Amino acid sequence: MDVSVFQIIWFVLWGVLWAVYFMLDGFVLGTGFLAGVLAKNDTEKRVLINAVGPVWDGNEVWLITAGGATFAAFPTTYALMFSNLYSALLLLLFALIVRGVSFEFRGKLESTSWKGAWDKAIIVSSFLPALLFGVAFGNIFKGIPMRNDFAALSFAYDGTLIGLLNPYGLVTGVLFVLLFAVHGSLYAAIKTTGDLSKRGAALADKLWLPLLVVAVVFLGYTYPATKLYDNFLKAPVLLIIPVIAVASLLLVKLFTAKGECYKAFTFSCLTIVFVVFTGVTGLFPNLIPSSIDPASNLTIFNSSSSLLTLQIMTVVALICVPIVIAYKIWVYRLFRAPVSNEDVLGSHEAY
Repeated sequence: MDVSVFQIIWFVLWGVLWAVYFMLDGFVLGTGFLAGVLAKNDTEKRVLINAVGPVWDGNEVWLITAGGATFAAFPTTYALMFSNLYSALLLLLFALIVRGVSFEFRGKLESTSWKGAWDKAIIVSSFLPALLFGVAFGNIFKGIPMRNDFAALSFAYDGTLIGLLNPYGLVTGVLFVLLFAVHGSLYAAIKTTGDLSKRGAALADKLWLPLLVVAVVFLGYTYPATKLYDNFLKAPVLLIIPVIAVASLLLVKLFTAKGECYKAFTFSCLTIVFVVFTGVTGLFPNLIPSSIDPASNLTIFNSSSSLLTLQIMTVVALICVPIVIAYKIWVYRLFRAPVSNEDVLGSHEAY
């Protein structure tokens, strides 16, 4: 097959990896930064942490895989992202590290101040990635101020960390925060019991309207701020992707209002996946467009690895991805039961 076929295959896989990561880690981030609102005492905070405890680190595999796929399949894009956006990505990675450490360290001492400090760390280190991922993808959709000389392998980034916090980037950041907040609230509703579960369902219902408002603002703002709609106007059949995202979001509200949180959570998963698919489809064939010079756009065609590398990666992916998916399904089935107060109070191994 021609190299362009493999470039398209890896662009699709790149989008799928990010979508799966946001779907899985989105509820962990949402549950984390809403823990102070949902939980009313130390036991309920432990219940929330133990609800995400068996799966949060496994979800990070999809983030590592998405980063690894970018490095191996599109090394020029990876190099620019991790050199010119170094400060933003370092802040993001620190937040993810602190979140993991907080889960593990919180229960090491029976001290109110110790646990209180780690509780704050969980909230901040869960909120920051949710916001920063949205800001990052908003800026990618919008285009980053960069000039590239591909012949000389020279790249110039004219932006700053503060410049990433532009209005469109912030709107996308707020959209991600609210998507993950509703997602996390629904996860708390289905993975806990009693009053904590009821508060999770009630919070998801309250947050749905702000999410809808921000989603409408995002869709309207996307037209003047980006070129994402160009591909959909050229091939209207692609509109089925954002239509599924919007329909799934409406069904989240329908099933939340009816108290059917499992169904609402399922459609929340679909909403996140198809929101990401909408952005990725609009980007094609770009990976990072330039906001100041279209000739400097990093695309799947000018930033990919060699044909041999892409062929080897495809074979490895065909073998390893089904194994990872099977393992993840096994883990989620094994820990599918809701976590109760009695579970954490009666176990020395609980967080």
